[in-house]
Amino acid sequence: MPHLSFDLNFAPTAEEKRRFAEAVVGHFARVMDTGTDHIGITLRSYGRDDLVFGRAEQPERGIAFLDADIRRGRTADQKRRLALAIMDELERTWRVPKRSVYVVYTEHDGENFQLEDRVLPSWSEGEDPLAG
Repeated sequence: MPHLSFDLNFAPTAEEKRRFAEAVVGHFARVMDTGTDHIGITLRSYGRDDLVFGRAEQPERGIAFLDADIRRGRTADQKRRLALAIMDELERTWRVPKRSVYVVYTEHDGENFQLEDRVLPSWSEGEDPLAG
């Protein structure tokens, strides 16, 4: 169960959050080659001055951090493609400059992802951990 936790230094509307989360779920499923029912997303909004990122050239246009807890097994290429897709989505949705986005991955064995009816396996190509 990936958990994608976004910290933003602006306050989107509920509808914007919903559309953004749906887009991110789609990007994750496509790039990371998995289903969608187990993807968790958190969106936290802070004040304009509550996030600091040294390379952000225009922090007033937005800063976004993504802490992505994912199951071990994805390739470096998959992780890079997902990071770029999410940066594109942040820019498209809220005009957050790509230079103001920071993505950090933390990888876990599947057994660290617990649902009420199962423990997830580590990732394998073409799988959907909730199928069947």
